[in-house]
Amino acid sequence: MLLTITNTHAPASDLGFLLHKNPAKVQAFSLSFGKAHVFYPEVSAERCTAALLLDIDPVGLVRGKPGGSGEGGPLAQYVNDRPYVASSFMSVAIAQVYGSALSGKSREKAELVDLPLPLVAQLSVVPCRGGEEVLRRLFEPLGYMVTAQNYPLDETVPEWGNSSYYTVTLEATVTLKDLLTHLYVLIPVLDDDKHYWVGSDELEKLLRFGEGWLAQHPAKDLITSRYLKRARHLVREALARLVEDDTADPDEKEEIHATEEAVVEERISLNQQRLQTVVATLKEAGAKRVLDLGCGEGKLLRTLLEDKSFSEIVGVDVSYRALEIAQERLRFERMPTKQQERIKLMQGSLTYRDKRLAGYDAAAVVEVIEHLDPPRLAAFERVLFEFARPGTVVITTPNVEYNTKFEGLPAGKLRHKDHRFEWTRVEFQSWAQGVAERFGYTVQFQPIGPEDEQVGPPTQMGVFSIS
Repeated sequence: MLLTITNTHAPASDLGFLLHKNPAKVQAFSLSFGKAHVFYPEVSAERCTAALLLDIDPVGLVRGKPGGSGEGGPLAQYVNDRPYVASSFMSVAIAQVYGSALSGKSREKAELVDLPLPLVAQLSVVPCRGGEEVLRRLFEPLGYMVTAQNYPLDETVPEWGNSSYYTVTLEATVTLKDLLTHLYVLIPVLDDDKHYWVGSDELEKLLRFGEGWLAQHPAKDLITSRYLKRARHLVREALARLVEDDTADPDEKEEIHATEEAVVEERISLNQQRLQTVVATLKEAGAKRVLDLGCGEGKLLRTLLEDKSFSEIVGVDVSYRALEIAQERLRFERMPTKQQERIKLMQGSLTYRDKRLAGYDAAAVVEVIEHLDPPRLAAFERVLFEFARPGTVVITTPNVEYNTKFEGLPAGKLRHKDHRFEWTRVEFQSWAQGVAERFGYTVQFQPIGPEDEQVGPPTQMGVFSIS
């Protein structure tokens, strides 16, 4: 069985530092079920591929074990697909051979550990119980572009139909740590046939490696059940603990922290400058039908409504409470009929594909992306730029370099307690240019607010246009 990982972020050969494996060497590692080999089929500054090849010893797997009790009798222990497909053996190999990368450690290239990279992973053959639909259910919500090639049971007997085996290619801009984490958890879920005993330690592994993404995954029940081999008491406990981890109410959290950023930025009237700049940019682009993604309590919606050049305005937010507040502040019930026809509020997540978002001239994403967990950014990118695909996208986000200029903001602190990150100008521009290249857009950058010679503006804005 073979797993390859390809990096195209120059210098691409830095992949060797992240994996802790020298591209100039072929290395072998002894495992309890056989051997793992790591080698690099291609190495250049533009493109680097690392291959993890498992050589499983089917006889060694059953040596010393009682036979004849399982389905198929003793012969099935020796004649099976285990040496040829990606399964829980591959997860064990990832943990043991790529353990440092899985933990997010790199002495030589520490700055790359948390940097999303354009990565492509390919599993040469993986069994997928449930077919391509399950494969996509598992990986697409995490932001991966999935390509799957199915194989017939027997090419000489086409009436037998297709097998459950696929060659799978996963593409995303994601940290190497997150890619390995997703593969570690989801490969056994695809296979649905772990080779080792599942107990409470496996539950802890699932929760540890699922931190930050599993609780919000729409297929978390399926993932949990298969990963824990349907052990009911373990599945119940895992789901209960995932619910506990996900109980942070976005409505309550937003109400607690909503004023913090405004207080910090109040002295320079930054929010008003942001709104005016975004509206002016949308008008300049000729947009008539506009999405406000992550609309919150409706400040941008109100500004858009005041301009009659926008014929349709849609506010989208994950928080139902925020939408209620927006409706109240917009005095929706008292609006003239023509005004009501121009605006619509919808509840929805920005990290799951939503057909309702397609077909609009423009989308505004104002001070939103910094509230997303970094592993969810790849999903957000596909939802917005690949599936919704508006002609113009305007994104604003804080410039963390400017934080030193705010009085009352301690050094090293972010502007809002719910911010998962705040980017420097270089980080934002690198991310935006990567997104534009991948999805067929061009991007231009504009400062918002007073610009300091040393640290730049307080807010940075990227304007994406379909190229």
